[in-house]
Amino acid sequence: MLAALVLASLTAITVDYRGDQSSPFDGARQALGDLLGPAQERAAVVARPLQEIPDFFTSNRSLRADIAHLQAENANLRGQVAATGSLRYRAAELDGLLQASQRTELALVPARVVAMGPAQSFSRTVTIDAGTSSGVRADMTVLNNDGLVGRVISAGRGTATVLLIVDRESVVGARLGSNAEVGFLSGRGDLDRDGRLDLDLVDNSETPGKDDTVVTWGSRNGTPYVAGVPIGSVDAVYSSPREQAKHAVIEPFVDFSSLDLVGIVVPAGTDGDRPVIRTGEVSTPPSRESTDRQEVR
Repeated sequence: MLAALVLASLTAITVDYRGDQSSPFDGARQALGDLLGPAQERAAVVARPLQEIPDFFTSNRSLRADIAHLQAENANLRGQVAATGSLRYRAAELDGLLQASQRTELALVPARVVAMGPAQSFSRTVTIDAGTSSGVRADMTVLNNDGLVGRVISAGRGTATVLLIVDRESVVGARLGSNAEVGFLSGRGDLDRDGRLDLDLVDNSETPGKDDTVVTWGSRNGTPYVAGVPIGSVDAVYSSPREQAKHAVIEPFVDFSSLDLVGIVVPAGTDGDRPVIRTGEVSTPPSRESTDRQEVR
């Protein structure tokens, strides 16, 4: 039986293969294809999702890795954009400080505000990252590209504390820009953009003009305040019934809620561990070796 089946199979294969143009089995093959074709198509539709399951896990893992990589790259780009904005802001602040040095012809040590808060009995102070190693001492004027910030009240080797002019205990000799009348400027303790200062003129008969500029009167030897530093402008003028003197409300030029880069007015020959801005030029600090020799002496 087995030999007969094998012989029949070989005969059928030979007859089908040796057919020149058509095979005697073409009709049976076509009928069988028409019968089984739809069933094969339905079976393929059912089996295709099952065949794609391994590829799904592989591609899903690859897509998750790509998404994580893109998210990390996006976060890095956002960080670079934020850092670029911060660097541009500081560059603009430094340019403003250079211009302030040119206007006032003062030597300035640049410093950054690193902390804000009370110190000793004062309520409105900031800490800067420059101290005695940079030539900063107590009773030195502090300003930025907008105007007067305050004065140094104490200095360590690497940091210093600055009393802001908006502090209630701060008193600054001021002068009106229009008629050079002098008076005393005191703070209200407000740090926000709407904070104001109070100006009392020495001459009670004088009336400050609206939008008149107020600058520093100046102190002996320039301590604690040098002369001619812009402070603010006159916002309003009022007087009380009991007093003959007129009081002016001053809007400061400096935004004390966003202090960053400031300059400390130092003597022109100051040498420290950081550059000194002199009339628009930046002088290079001394070498580490020379600084070490000075410390030893």
